[in-house]
Amino acid sequence: MRETPRPQGTVGDARSWPPQLRPGRAFAHTPGVSGSGTPHRSDGRPPQTPRGVRHTDQDGRPGTTPPVPGRPNARWGLRTQALCALLLLFGLLTWQVAGKGPLRRLDERFGLAARQTRILDTVAEFFADLGSVTIAVPVLAGVAGYVAWQARRTGAPRWWLPPLAATLAMAAVPLLVVPLKLLIDRPGPPGMAGHGFYPSGHTATAAVAYGAATLLMLPYLRGSAYTRREVVIGCLLLNATVGFGLVRRGYHWPLDVLGSWCLFGALLVVLSACLDRFGDEPGSSSPSSGRPAQPSP
Repeated sequence: MRETPRPQGTVGDARSWPPQLRPGRAFAHTPGVSGSGTPHRSDGRPPQTPRGVRHTDQDGRPGTTPPVPGRPNARWGLRTQALCALLLLFGLLTWQVAGKGPLRRLDERFGLAARQTRILDTVAEFFADLGSVTIAVPVLAGVAGYVAWQARRTGAPRWWLPPLAATLAMAAVPLLVVPLKLLIDRPGPPGMAGHGFYPSGHTATAAVAYGAATLLMLPYLRGSAYTRREVVIGCLLLNATVGFGLVRRGYHWPLDVLGSWCLFGALLVVLSACLDRFGDEPGSSSPSSGRPAQPSP
């Protein structure tokens, strides 16, 4: 029976040296090999994802082009909406108070009725005093000092920025309140002499001092999100008691308090955005420095 002659390339398969590589279709993917000058497929078709079509980021690496949608953008959108809503409401209230509109007449009737409530005068006086400069400003100063000490202790490169931003927000209170009082020149409730009661300076002082102190402390609360939410609710209740004490004791009309909440609530929204943009998380590295924070002793 005649045997089929074996190819010479397969003769001597029992040799001791390893088989030599032979050019063929298997090396069509490797650049630089004869017959294939490009890293394309061996059948001549382009790859599924050509490199020339890929988008790169700012550093030239393959990826998505920033900004990537996410929670920071959503936070900025909510802040913008809140800022616009507060400023629009403040403009409406100011227009009604300055123009002696129907909302101002309703406000005065409600303010007179609020003075007839059965809350003890001493309790209402205590609530109103929480908005004084001698109480609210030292609270903010103490919290700002503590936050600055903690941030510097953990190695934050911009440890001074959050306390400075809160201090500037507190300094903006008289710069905004005094001109508005002189411009609108609203008379006070019965028993209060003079004019210039809108917006309420005590309400503004309490809102900025306690609100800024809360914003500074939130990153340092090691508890859960529930703890932070409770602190925010406590700040809101504290400001509500200050406003009620001022109206109950006859120091201000209700719209004086509400106007201050709107205007300086907008200021706190701006402060919150500044702290998120330029502040550093405790114990974390700064995005601009590129170096890790020093561990706390």
